[in-house]
Amino acid sequence: MTRLKSLIRDTRRTLEGIQAFGVTMLPAGETGKARRIDPADRLDSVRRQALACEACRLSKTRHSVVFGEGPLDAELVFVGEGPGRDEDAQGRPFVGAAGTLLTKIIQAMGLRRESVYITNVVKCRPPMNRPPEPDEIAACHGYLEAQLAAIRPKVICALGRTAAVALLKVESPMSQLRGRTFQWGEIPVVVTFHPAYLLRNPSAKALVWQDMQRLLGILKP
Repeated sequence: MTRLKSLIRDTRRTLEGIQAFGVTMLPAGETGKARRIDPADRLDSVRRQALACEACRLSKTRHSVVFGEGPLDAELVFVGEGPGRDEDAQGRPFVGAAGTLLTKIIQAMGLRRESVYITNVVKCRPPMNRPPEPDEIAACHGYLEAQLAAIRPKVICALGRTAAVALLKVESPMSQLRGRTFQWGEIPVVVTFHPAYLLRNPSAKALVWQDMQRLLGILKP
């Protein structure tokens, strides 16, 4: 993971620096030809590393690595906890019952699922859908940082406390995380309940809709 962390750090510094000056091309060295810095290539490189990752115990029980999906220019990124059984089987995030509900939430916001990026804190399914352990989150965190650094969305939505804690590095209950806007670097973060929680507690849907209104206020001021 040391090489991955170094790649992520260098990628973020390079992209942030050149974007600040409006630069989109860099010299390629002795060839004399301009070389375009392509976040998609960087993200694909990290994705390939994730697919072969064996940095934590989850790699021993997974069926698929669920890296994430969505356009590189997505203005909104949803970050969940980890893949479930359906996601592990299909290799895609949020395709089970919770995923169906997330899609309905996205559509209720006037958006299309295909226009947002969806990923998780950990990319492999924890056994029995248990919450990921701190060391598992730490082992996977570089991949999440690389995704967010490459996409640079307008806003991030953390689905559930596990995602919020991993992103924000805070140990707070949901009662203190909801209703506020946090920052991941310069990117606003809105925290709401995970769709799986809503399946067990339908009455919380009204609170989630409040959170989505806050998110839309940032996304479409």
